[in-house]
Amino acid sequence: MEKNAMSNKIKSYMMFAGPAMFFFFAVVIIPFIYGVYLTFTNWDGISEKKELIGITNYIAVFQDRGFWSALLLTLSYVAISTILVQVIAFLLAYLLTSGLKGQNFFRAGFFTPNLIGGIVLGFIWKFVFSKAFTAFGEMISVPLFESSWLSDPIKAFFALILVTVWQYSGYMMLIYVAGFVGVPKDLMEAASIDGCTDTQRTRHIVIPLMAQSFSICTFLTLTRCFMVYDLNVSLTGGEPYGSTIMAALHVYQKAFKSKQYGLGQAEALVLFAVVAVVAVTQYYLSRKKEVEA
Repeated sequence: MEKNAMSNKIKSYMMFAGPAMFFFFAVVIIPFIYGVYLTFTNWDGISEKKELIGITNYIAVFQDRGFWSALLLTLSYVAISTILVQVIAFLLAYLLTSGLKGQNFFRAGFFTPNLIGGIVLGFIWKFVFSKAFTAFGEMISVPLFESSWLSDPIKAFFALILVTVWQYSGYMMLIYVAGFVGVPKDLMEAASIDGCTDTQRTRHIVIPLMAQSFSICTFLTLTRCFMVYDLNVSLTGGEPYGSTIMAALHVYQKAFKSKQYGLGQAEALVLFAVVAVVAVTQYYLSRKKEVEA
C-alpha cells in the first residue's frame, strides 16, 4: 500500500512538475554548470579546443580594472535608481489609492512603460535626448537641454537612471497599490477617530504594514538594475568614451568582442555572486524589519 501510494505521488508530481523541471534544468541549471566549467578554460568562443587553465581567469578578473570600474558604476546606478524608483512608485501608489478620479486609467498609463522592451525603449529615449530635448532647449534657451545628454559622460549616466526610473516605477507602483489596499480600513478609521492626521497614519500604520511590499519592490528593482544590458546597449552603447559601460555590457564585450569567453564567463560569475550577496542581504534585512513591524 505504501509503495503504491508513493508511486502514485511520484507519477502525479512528474506529470505536473516534470515538464517545468526539465526545462528549468535544460535552460538554467545545465548552462550554468557548463558556464562554470568554461571559466577554467581559455576558450575564445569560436574554436573547438578548450584548454583547461585552472584559476587563471579568476586571477585575471581581479586584475581587470575595466570590469571593476564598470561594476562600481553599476553599483552607483543601482543605488540611485532603486531609491528613486521606490520613492516615486510609493508616491504614485499613494496618490492613486486616494480616490482620485480616473485612477484606474492612470494606473494603466504608468504601468505601460514596463511593457516596452529595453532595446525599443532605449532607441525611443535616444531620439528624445538627441532630438526632442535639444529642440526644446534651444527654443526656451535652457543650457541643460541645449546639447544631447548622451554626449556628456555625467548626463549620459543620469539619462540611464531617468529611463530606468520611468520604466520600473509603474510596475512597482502596482505592488505598492496592492499594499495600500491590504491595509485594514477599520484600523485606519480607528486611527482617525483617535485624532491621527493623514501623515501620522501613513507613518505609523501604513508604512509598517507595507513592509512586505517594500521588500518585494526593492528586491525586484535591485536585481533588474544590476543586470541591465539591453537599455545600456540601445541608449548609450557604453558611450561617450566608454563612460557608461555597465557590468553586464562589459562582460558581453569581453566574451564576444574581445574573444575571451573564459574570462568573460568568469566575470559573469563574479557579477552573479555580487548580485546574489546584495539581493540576499537586502531580503534578509527586509524580512527582519517585517517581523519587527
